[in-house]
Amino acid sequence: MASAYARWVGRWEYRLATRDNNRVVRPFEWGLDWLGIAANGDPGAQVRKYVSQALADSDAFFSYRTPSDYRLDQTHLTFTSPVGSPYPENNLVHSEFFPCARDRGRALVVLPQWNAEESSHVGLCRLLNRFGLSALRMSLAYHDRRKPPGIQRADYHVSSNVGRTLHAGRQSVIDARSCLDWLEQRGYTRLGILGTSLGSCIGFIAAAHDSRVRVAILNHVSTYFSDVVWTGFSTRHMHESFAAAITQDDLRDFWAPISPAAYFDRLTGRDLTSLLIWARYDTTFLPQFSQDVLRTFRERGFRHEVVTLPCGHYTTGEAPFKFLDGFAMCRFAAKYL
Repeated sequence: MASAYARWVGRWEYRLATRDNNRVVRPFEWGLDWLGIAANGDPGAQVRKYVSQALADSDAFFSYRTPSDYRLDQTHLTFTSPVGSPYPENNLVHSEFFPCARDRGRALVVLPQWNAEESSHVGLCRLLNRFGLSALRMSLAYHDRRKPPGIQRADYHVSSNVGRTLHAGRQSVIDARSCLDWLEQRGYTRLGILGTSLGSCIGFIAAAHDSRVRVAILNHVSTYFSDVVWTGFSTRHMHESFAAAITQDDLRDFWAPISPAAYFDRLTGRDLTSLLIWARYDTTFLPQFSQDVLRTFRERGFRHEVVTLPCGHYTTGEAPFKFLDGFAMCRFAAKYL
């Protein structure tokens, strides 16, 4: 039986998770056009073939050409995403730069959570400055200024469209690496990534494919992207669409290229130190999936530290938990970067 404290957190978590009333139940779609696949034959088999090729050479899957049109307007950085989409708004990457005069060449790319507003993580970036670190906060694909007209939420990044979600995940990973390129061009020599929730997934994959990343701060962790979507409270409206067409195992296979679990092997022998943060009462990133990540890091001997938050997913952004979380992340970055 859950403790009184756990029930209290659960009620608070439920209130926060149900504030939004603009979630849209969209129909299941294969989205083969997003993957450059002609629709002929079994779409599931076609996606599996695409996924198999992506995993067999993930360096090629996440390869890109460094943008040539970086533009810094005061503190606002823009550039054209190396991954194109049908939406011009989404193809222009927006980032906010928080330089610190005493950073000693240390900077982090900061990747907020799914559906984050433009103001999200700004306070965290300023706190990183106080710890002597510069930060570049990037808006993920289809978020805030990158939303296509008529879209209220960042549904195009995570949705019941299999191909579009794969495409968006790849785009955000490559955009994050493009931010690392810009920081390197600015003379930063010690680079890190800090990601929260969806940003944690994107940050892990970017770090796994970019040896320049020395520190990875992963705020809420899980093995498979699909399992979070299938079981999480905040994506229950998507589960309804998926469950009518495919199984949880199917989705795990289809979205393997945008799942951290697919790239654990890439951390072997890396000069990388990670902070893994999980919430004991999380109903979005279920604790069992977070524990799988912790167990893998421990068994494989990857350098890491763990922070356990006594709250849930949404309550992480509320006082006092947000202060515990933010201080832990900044302290870790200052120590290891």
